[in-house]
Order: sequence, then structure tokens, then C-alpha cells
Amino acid sequence: MPAYGKEPTLAWRLVKNGLLALFGLLMIYPLIWLFFSSFKTNADLFGSLGLLPKTFVWDAYGKGWAGTGQYSYAVFFTNTLLMVVPTVVFTVISSAVVAYGFARFRFPLQGPLFALMISTLMLPHAVIIIPRYLIFRDMGWLDSYLPFIVPAVFACYPFFIFMMVQFFRGLPRELDESAVVDGCNPLTILTRILLPLCKPALFSAAIFQFIWTWNDFFNSLIFINSVKKYTVSLALRMTIDSTGGTVEWNQIMAMSVLAVLPPVLIFFFFQRYFVEGIATTGIKG
Repeated sequence: MPAYGKEPTLAWRLVKNGLLALFGLLMIYPLIWLFFSSFKTNADLFGSLGLLPKTFVWDAYGKGWAGTGQYSYAVFFTNTLLMVVPTVVFTVISSAVVAYGFARFRFPLQGPLFALMISTLMLPHAVIIIPRYLIFRDMGWLDSYLPFIVPAVFACYPFFIFMMVQFFRGLPRELDESAVVDGCNPLTILTRILLPLCKPALFSAAIFQFIWTWNDFFNSLIFINSVKKYTVSLALRMTIDSTGGTVEWNQIMAMSVLAVLPPVLIFFFFQRYFVEGIATTGIKG
């Protein structure tokens, strides 16, 4: 290693960059293998450890997109977007409003309420899934996307609230005081001053919620029953189960590639805000 305070040598930079490149390749190798597997036959997929297929199969994406029944993957991707987009939007909005209240206002039982909200992070999902199912069943929300969207409206995700509270607390209160002098009300302070400064935290919450909801299989399996409302994760499982004979794994791999593509693109396009939102807690006064 180079001595402290000295410029790293060319050899050291080459070694460091080479190790980082190797580590990055190891991290993305499963995605590379998944992509090339979508062009393999079943015999090639299970009979060879090679990355490149011996014989390329070019129709896996077309046949896989057509689905196995009366619904194609166009329906399943549309369903997923109809569930994910409102959930992400309402999560970001509601979490920002609740975090603003905890970070900037003083009200009775603020401390116990904040502690109670944080304590819900410790609840295992298996503990609350049955009560949630019974509540949503009695409200007639089963086989719909309301069990995902409505909790997002009411800020039922304490992880994002806590993250934004920490970010708001890092913003100097002098900003609020200056805005009050200029005649701004609390809503204007939030929307015109604080939220533009909190873009890293907002993008981080949106990316997290998008990936978690897009990849969610268990909750979708519990609350969605109709095939016409299936999400992509359920459709992939249905494709495996519905084949009466040999499973065409290259088609499943092809649809899996398309399924992981939106979260990957979202992450890489907005990773600058994501990294900044995780690494910082706001402006230091």
C-alpha cells in the first residue's frame, strides 16, 4: 500500500482497479449467465457449465412473451406497473409528510409515537400477514392491488419515515425560520424549500420501494388470486407450473431477464441520488 499522504503509484492504481473490476464481474455474473441462458436449449442449459450456448435459440423471447394461456406477459407487466407505480408514489409522499411532522414539530406523545413507529420495524412479516389478510378480506380488498396501495397512502413503511426524519433533522432550522419571516406556511416550507433539498432521500425511498414491490412474490401470492391480475413474479411461477410436459427453461430465463431489467435500469439511472441519500443525512449547518 502507498504511504499515508503520498500519491498512489501507477502499479497500485492498476492493482486496485483490477481488483474492483474482478469483484464487479463476480457481482454481475449471475445476470450475465441469466441472459445467455435465455438462448440455450434445455440440454445445453443442464449439460454444460459454459457461459455461451453451443446452439443459439432465438425465439425464446417471442414465445415466452406470448405466455402459456390466454394472457401474455404484456398483461402481467402492465399489472405490475399498475401496482408498483401508485405504491411508490404514495409511499414517498406520505413518508415525507409524516417525517416532516416528526422532525420539525413538537406535539404531545411525540417521543412515544416515534418509538412505537420504529418498533414496528422489529415485527417479522410472518407475524402480521394473517391479521392483514383477515382485515383486507373483511374490507373486500382481496384480489386487487389495494392491499399494496392503501398502506402506502397512510405511511405504513417506518423504514422510509425514519430515513427521511434523519434527513430532515440534518437540514438547518434557519431555513424554516427564514421562510416564516417571508410569510410561508408549513406546507409551503415543505414543498418549496425542504423537499427540493431532500431529493436524495426521496429517490432512495422510491428506488427501495420500487425494487421491493416489483420483486414481491409472497404478498402478491397471498392477496391476488385471478390470473388476469397476476404480476410478473406470479406469472413466472405460473409458467413453470402450467407446462404439462417439458419446461422450456430458455423462455423462463428470457422472461426473467425482462423482469429484472426495470429495477436494474432504475437503480443505474438514479444511483447518484441513491448513494447520496444513503451516505448523507442532509445539509450540515
